[in-house]
Amino acid sequence: MLPGKVPPELLVRLLSLLPIGEEVLIGPGEGLDFAALMADGEVIVVSTDPITGSGRRIGFYAVHVNANDVAVSGARPRWFLTTILLPEGADEGLAEEIVAEIAENSEKIGVSVVGGHTEVTPGLNRPIVVGTMIGVAEGKLIRPDGARPGDAIVLTKWAALEGTAIIAEERREELVDAFGEELIGRAIGFLEMISVLREAMIARDFARAMHDPTEGGLANGLHEMANSAGLGFRVYADRVPIREETERICDFYSLNPLALISSGALLIAVPPESSGELVTRLRESGIPATVIGKFLGDSAVRVIVEGNRERPLERPISDELWKVV
Repeated sequence: MLPGKVPPELLVRLLSLLPIGEEVLIGPGEGLDFAALMADGEVIVVSTDPITGSGRRIGFYAVHVNANDVAVSGARPRWFLTTILLPEGADEGLAEEIVAEIAENSEKIGVSVVGGHTEVTPGLNRPIVVGTMIGVAEGKLIRPDGARPGDAIVLTKWAALEGTAIIAEERREELVDAFGEELIGRAIGFLEMISVLREAMIARDFARAMHDPTEGGLANGLHEMANSAGLGFRVYADRVPIREETERICDFYSLNPLALISSGALLIAVPPESSGELVTRLRESGIPATVIGKFLGDSAVRVIVEGNRERPLERPISDELWKVV
């Protein structure tokens, strides 16, 4: 198998083996960001994700990636647990750095760190951090399968933000030689936009479904949303916002920005009559937002329009990040 998520058909087979209790409102499924449980009349939302694609600032990533997965349910992240796996020979300073990043970023978004596990693990060549975030739904639960035919697809910020930042940081010397310090510094700075908590809290009053497009980027995120709801989609290439820094780095390495990990962007399915108001609310809050297409009733139609040409938007086999990092 290629690096990244396991093939969808294998994942479906694996998930079919798992026991699921009656208190589970949303259980494990292909492409889902979170699970939802009913406990004493409250809806508890839980997510878990490892940080494997970057060897730097992984404590930062662990907090925000997992918080994003809770936020897309409409719940506010509250509690965080983390497992830190360190390679043999790592010094104590590395562990302290990771924990300090986790502490700082948890505090920024109002999350308490309540437990976890830390060890030195044979066979690793870089540290790995696995996070679990827990939240409580404050209003309606935004279901991952809630999109309906005709719903507008809204994208916040820009595609491939996280992938651009990781590549720019990991290949900084090479890229600075090609494009200069200023452009690569801006690209690395995209990391500061990785949280979607603010936009998710605004969008939950409008959204039928929300999704954080991580591995496989925007293309994979669209397929995951469509699969969950049994829908198709049509998106327009000229409406998909992509930063100049992303375009230049992707051109340099011959990468497809639509298939590059995109934490920091948020996909929102919203009734078409509400899409304009949602975009306005987001922009008034300083969050770029664009209607990039719509969901379709025919699940076989999953296309991107480029100029006057329409073609299938293929689901990525692996994230473009792994070609470089």
